[in-house]
Amino acid sequence: MTMNTSSDAEPVWIETTRDQTLQTRHLDVGVAAASQDLVSTGKELQTLRGFGGCFNELGWLPLQKLGREDQDRIIRDLFSPDELNLAFNRTPVAANDFAAGWYSYDETDGDYGLEDFSVEHDEQTLIPYIRRAQELQPGMGLFASPWSPPTWMKNPKAYNYGRIVMTPENLKAYARYLLRYVQEYDRRGIHIDQLHVQNEVFADQKFPSCLWSSEDMRIFIRDYLGPLFAKEAPETSIFLGTLNGPEDMKFGPEGITLENYNRYVDNILFDDECRRYISGIGYQWAGQHDIERTHQSWPEIELEQTESECGMGNNTWEYAEYVFSLINRYFRAGATCYTYWNMILGEGISTWGWRQNSLFSIDTATGVVRRNPEYYVMRHFSHYVRPGARLLETRGHFSSMSLAFRNPDGTIVVVAQNALDRPMPFSFSSGERGASSAQGFRVTLEPRSFNTFLL
Repeated sequence: MTMNTSSDAEPVWIETTRDQTLQTRHLDVGVAAASQDLVSTGKELQTLRGFGGCFNELGWLPLQKLGREDQDRIIRDLFSPDELNLAFNRTPVAANDFAAGWYSYDETDGDYGLEDFSVEHDEQTLIPYIRRAQELQPGMGLFASPWSPPTWMKNPKAYNYGRIVMTPENLKAYARYLLRYVQEYDRRGIHIDQLHVQNEVFADQKFPSCLWSSEDMRIFIRDYLGPLFAKEAPETSIFLGTLNGPEDMKFGPEGITLENYNRYVDNILFDDECRRYISGIGYQWAGQHDIERTHQSWPEIELEQTESECGMGNNTWEYAEYVFSLINRYFRAGATCYTYWNMILGEGISTWGWRQNSLFSIDTATGVVRRNPEYYVMRHFSHYVRPGARLLETRGHFSSMSLAFRNPDGTIVVVAQNALDRPMPFSFSSGERGASSAQGFRVTLEPRSFNTFLL
């Protein structure tokens, strides 16, 4: 279905249940009493960059096993403005846990001058993947994050363990390594809009990773990365991310571990010299518990959701419902984008043995392609809510199950879930709370359904 692009178009209701997807239903819109389910107060909140996913090698490789027509259909379905419209996406800096194997762009021990730096590896996978997306999204936004520095910069010298060695020559070389990455991609027609300094600074280290303390991150951004990018790559913003925490309290084999949110995030942001280089913060996973706190204390800082939680490879309806709740949570906490993780998977197993969910699954033995339930969750948002849309402040009993947006063309998009096992009446009104009447509608939502209303 092609989205209506005019505020004068007829209202549309799109419904997805377990048994039927993307069904178009009739919608009557008129003057309605102020809703107790969902009401827009009239206030516009953050502007959205849009929706996206991550370019991973283990998505590109199974795609190549299909015929060209099937490849084109999947790429079109992901990136075309008439389909999922994934317009703000993520890519790894060298290997992540869904690379075909672990690598960096320079594994020559002690090569502080980066004489052997090369992104040639990416020419086989990530770069053509991104270029295919650019054919349909020529203005596509892109952010990048490393999972691990080159191993010779770390202690111990391993992709899936350790920390960067905090010597001046090492930090200077690593800042230049990240700059070289941005520059080499630029030369290939791929602009990196944002660099997020480290993927998951609190990561469980079974995969390419690097732990960063707050103090080490502050020093690296303030004294090395920030000044270098301000001088050499001012069109690439530095983001403090992607933060998968800190978790205030978690349980482990040794008992309770306590982390203090303010000692990590605020230690960096209260350093004015460091803060001036930071354009925003990216949160994912356990970061969902922190993003609202950052928004409260630092409302001027852009916040992004940088990785959707990935499930266990079962691609169930129940997990899709969970992803819907994450989208709601992040946007209500101030996020400007929502980034899915694996857009495409074949076997679906990471390099460290974790089978995960995806929007598309490809059976490489039979060539069968399947859209998974989370595809429909993303489509109910991304196909209708356009980049540049504003989140609308809303109130009501459906607030944990619905969101409303105003697109740049003035159309209003309401996305609502019925999480209950029975049909539920749902009403929406657009206007100030307390008004005697407002423009709106009233419908009955099917049990366990996702719904989009385009007004």
